[in-house]
Amino acid sequence: MKKVYTCFTTDIIHEGHLNIIKEAAKLGKVTVGALSDKALIRYNRFPTKSLDERVALYKTIDGVDDVIVQDDMTYDAVIEQIKPDIVIHGDNWKNGPEKALRENCLAALKQYGGELVEVGYTYNETVSKADLQLKEKLAMPEYRRKRLRQLIEMCPIVKVMEAHSGLTGLITEKTVVENNGRLDQFDGMWVSSLCDSTDRGKPDIELVDMTSRLRTINDIMEVTTKPIILDGDTGGLTEHFVYNVRTLERMGVSAVIIEDKTGLKKNSLFGTEVSQTQDSIENFSAKISAGKKAQLTDDFMIIARIESLILERGMEDALERAFAFRDAGADGIMIHSRKKDPAEIFEFCDRFRSKDSRTPIVVVPTSFNEVTEEELASHGINIVIYANQLMRAAFPVMRKTAEEILKNHRAYEAESHLMPFKEIITLIDEL
Repeated sequence: MKKVYTCFTTDIIHEGHLNIIKEAAKLGKVTVGALSDKALIRYNRFPTKSLDERVALYKTIDGVDDVIVQDDMTYDAVIEQIKPDIVIHGDNWKNGPEKALRENCLAALKQYGGELVEVGYTYNETVSKADLQLKEKLAMPEYRRKRLRQLIEMCPIVKVMEAHSGLTGLITEKTVVENNGRLDQFDGMWVSSLCDSTDRGKPDIELVDMTSRLRTINDIMEVTTKPIILDGDTGGLTEHFVYNVRTLERMGVSAVIIEDKTGLKKNSLFGTEVSQTQDSIENFSAKISAGKKAQLTDDFMIIARIESLILERGMEDALERAFAFRDAGADGIMIHSRKKDPAEIFEFCDRFRSKDSRTPIVVVPTSFNEVTEEELASHGINIVIYANQLMRAAFPVMRKTAEEILKNHRAYEAESHLMPFKEIITLIDEL
């Protein structure tokens, strides 16, 4: 019998998957590849079942003779391993980013004369409902909340993009790119105080209260599934912070980052240009400890943001605070810098890692934006946050469009750099 291979990336089996196996069984002995967790989160979405559970699930399908693990989203290695006569796949990968995987598969099969068979993708109400149920499961607080910790364990570096509305949340959720034959996407979302305030036309001085911030989070959560990290500014009064921790945890937020400053919040972009007061180690440690005592699960993370380098207090002060805040219960350390050269960030990370190999480190490379994620990971950094790029990208185009319409007394001239609304609304799922 011919050897037939197909790869599954699903947590649930619906009519479309069964049709693939039915067609595959007509052609020969069927082996199903279960895509590994690390590959799956780059390719598709976060799994709600473990790899062992997915393997067991696929083995129960009538017509499946064997199940193996496919460690990479590309097909080279697995085809070299089992040399199937036929690879079978739905025809939905002919276009878009997944086209690169199809080309990779064809090239691997060509090496020895293997064949690709494509089956029409199953579109019906039952399949759509199954996909929606899986999405809703991923969006539930108990699944979303713990996902950041899981990603830190699974990924070389967790990539987080700023979102300040449901639409920017959808962009972060659904943007997938192909690069050198591989697919990639963001892992989570950063709800920034700066962007949240700016979107409302208000200064970034904690003027937008937590109730309003929670509305933004809820708008994003209603249409997305990826983990959310909240910019918690200074955390406010400790008595208020403990309640906010409970609220965020209950909603399904994965982490809050609070900075070690006091008084009226001034954005770190200003550095020493404006008067800013750094909290004492004792006071800020007490706030962290109170927050950790208030939370009810082990999933939620409180991350301490250290402003010592921003305020030019020196490396020793930054490191002293990092270890003190970790000892107070902080689940991670965010180190910030305004310099375009990442040298001081790297020095901090290297020195911190020499004594602590486990506590996650977070950076926001807005100023030192030439550094790559691979370089950051090589210094022990776990999370990179792209903190305001979507907001900054939208503003110049909106202003240019307004100016062109005023200048020309019509919208024609602006049309060339505007996206058709039909393309925008394709992001939005309909029930």
